[in-house]
Amino acid sequence: MWIKVLIVATLVAIIVSLAGGMLFLVKDKGKTERTAKALTIRIGLSVALFGLLMLGIFTGHIKPHGISPVSHSAIQPALQSTE
Repeated sequence: MWIKVLIVATLVAIIVSLAGGMLFLVKDKGKTERTAKALTIRIGLSVALFGLLMLGIFTGHIKPHGISPVSHSAIQPALQSTE
């Protein structure tokens, strides 16, 4: 459960950093380096998010699945009819 909270917190932090970068870009008009720093922080947070997702998958807290998962019971009759 704690990993999911960290993932959501990281997503929120990424959005805040992105909004901060946009605000600095509009407000400073490119005269300061605050935009670049905000976007650098966002990249670091994105890498951390990727790491948290991998940690969640490897520890079993997150179970990845396909876009439209097919149950094994639906596959078995199709395999038996071809034999």
